[in-house]
Amino acid sequence: MHTITLNNGVQMPQLGLGTMQVTQLETVLPQAIQLGYRLIDTAANYDNEEAVGRGIRASGIARDQLFITSKLKIQTDGYQATKQAVQASLKRLQLDYLDLYLIHQPYGDVFGEWRALEELYQQGVIRAIGVSNFAPFQLIDLIMHSTVKPVINQIEMHPFYQETAAANYAQQHGIQPEAWAPFGEHLAVLATLPTLTTIAAAHQKSVAQIILRWLLQRNTVVIPRSSQPEHLKANLNVFDFTLTAAEMDQIQQLDTHQSLFVDHLSADGAEFLSKVN
Repeated sequence: MHTITLNNGVQMPQLGLGTMQVTQLETVLPQAIQLGYRLIDTAANYDNEEAVGRGIRASGIARDQLFITSKLKIQTDGYQATKQAVQASLKRLQLDYLDLYLIHQPYGDVFGEWRALEELYQQGVIRAIGVSNFAPFQLIDLIMHSTVKPVINQIEMHPFYQETAAANYAQQHGIQPEAWAPFGEHLAVLATLPTLTTIAAAHQKSVAQIILRWLLQRNTVVIPRSSQPEHLKANLNVFDFTLTAAEMDQIQQLDTHQSLFVDHLSADGAEFLSKVN
């Protein structure tokens, strides 16, 4: 498994397993870990931390061989509530520490929440702290008013919504972009596009594998989700080929610049992006 180095020196797998809406995690996670997955991504809002914890224990692998991410419940607000939320996640997961913990959405008292995470990071309860779904203007605002810089911004990123400006902006400030929903929940549509099917045929890979490889070559951490053993295995089989510059450019042309889920940007955020694009 390829790894990247976060801005605090922590090593993180570049490809992992997302768990949102994945069922039977007590069975899926041991299978995934046996195949080679080491990054497991969950969140309080997924209501599956207990199942993730059971799946991790069932794998039998040593805790220090895994990289576990969770996220602050979106409804949580403020310093003290964040302290309690992290402890609740640890209890549900039955873990002593988390490798990465993220503010799930930039709502409420973000600065109070971040101060709580900074303290837990300094105490060693969390090895790295970051954010999710932050626009660049929100990211720089947090950086300017914090002691510890976020290591990650986890954002929607797929061929239809490539977030190039946001990803570049994060990287320019030493923050690692991470893609959730790498297939945009529309893999069946993507799998019919001539651009992707032609590239897939040239490399004797599936369209899903082409998309994952495209994200990896954009220096992005990616967390596809699946419960099917054949898909779990295929998603790992993306490190034995390289897309050409021309193929990367062809995929770039698929960008619609429109989220397939929700609009995370305010009018001010959209204006900021237009300036850094």
